[in-house]
Amino acid sequence: MSKRINEGQAAPVLPPGSVIGVLGGGQLGRMMALDGMKMGYRFMTLDPVPDCPLGQLAPQITASYSDREAAAELASRSDVITYEFENVDAAVASLLEEQSYVPQGSRLLYTTQNRLREKAAIEAAGVPVAPYREIRSLEELQAAAAALGLPCVLKTATGGYDGKGQAVLREEGQLAEAYDTLAAAGTQLVLEKFITFSSEISVIAARTPAGEVKSFPPAENVHIDNILHVSIVPARIPTEVQRRACQVAEKVAEGLEAVGLLAVEMFLTDQGDIYVNEVAPRPHNSGHYTMEACATSQFEQHVRAICSLPLGDTALLSPVVMVNLLGQHVEPAVERLTGKDELAESLGIVPKLHLYGKSESKHGRKMGHINLLCGDVEDALKWIEQTNIWRLNQ
Repeated sequence: MSKRINEGQAAPVLPPGSVIGVLGGGQLGRMMALDGMKMGYRFMTLDPVPDCPLGQLAPQITASYSDREAAAELASRSDVITYEFENVDAAVASLLEEQSYVPQGSRLLYTTQNRLREKAAIEAAGVPVAPYREIRSLEELQAAAAALGLPCVLKTATGGYDGKGQAVLREEGQLAEAYDTLAAAGTQLVLEKFITFSSEISVIAARTPAGEVKSFPPAENVHIDNILHVSIVPARIPTEVQRRACQVAEKVAEGLEAVGLLAVEMFLTDQGDIYVNEVAPRPHNSGHYTMEACATSQFEQHVRAICSLPLGDTALLSPVVMVNLLGQHVEPAVERLTGKDELAESLGIVPKLHLYGKSESKHGRKMGHINLLCGDVEDALKWIEQTNIWRLNQ
């Protein structure tokens, strides 16, 4: 198996047949393996949940992410190690760097695990973020809210996702309660100016160790209850703005010296300004549309990048809308898609179902998604509206 790569050494080209070890065995790892196996790569995973989605396809080490012996075993059995979500213990990733080849590195993981470090790194890359302040006391929150203006958003610096660990503050009377609630987590806090946006967009960029960078077409994202509902591609924004969004994502990827995928989430204002909201150093929910709609999927691209292969073509082959399936959506969606779908036929929609193999279906939990290939994204949105499946949680 591959040894640690010393600074100054060229990154190795890992051919098909190599073993890719994945920290995390969820749906992102599963879909990465499905594409990587087509290319001839082998996979194994470290995940604490028995029979995890990736573990259904590849050998699994069932242990905590902080288990150093398990991490060492993963290193000994893999040629390259990647991670499929960013809440991996950065100390374990650093240990793995000493024992194996981790092209994404622990530094990027350390940066993106903390909103304050992440924002500083994005700014250092020359890309704007929403104005923000670090908050260490209620008095600092009150002063920062006065400086930034209300409304604003108070967030935990670590651990938040899908709207968790944050509060929108619209009036002074909300400050004390929000501070007490979020400070109880025992982490740093950050206050961000509320950006009034016309669109939420994201771009998935890929970068190889040698510095080749490519981005996928921007996705226009719609959230419900802070969970991604649909990604619309092409995004319904001007072509020039799409081009600038790709440039922003590539600039961030280069500035952070990312290897593999970097998902860059952005706010677009009515004035045409773009602010980066956050980044994720891995495949991303908003990039699932690439699985059928692009010449190369985000998952294949990630494998190519970490193995030092040339990056694939990112051209969009078809308009597409990706719609998430939460626990409450799965049964009616499967029932619909296992029969004749006259509505899809009438609208010219081709639904592609992806289920993640999770053992337990819960309300609000991401269980799968559907990629709706179409001639016009408005037709795909009509299909989502008229099927009525996604109104079950509203």
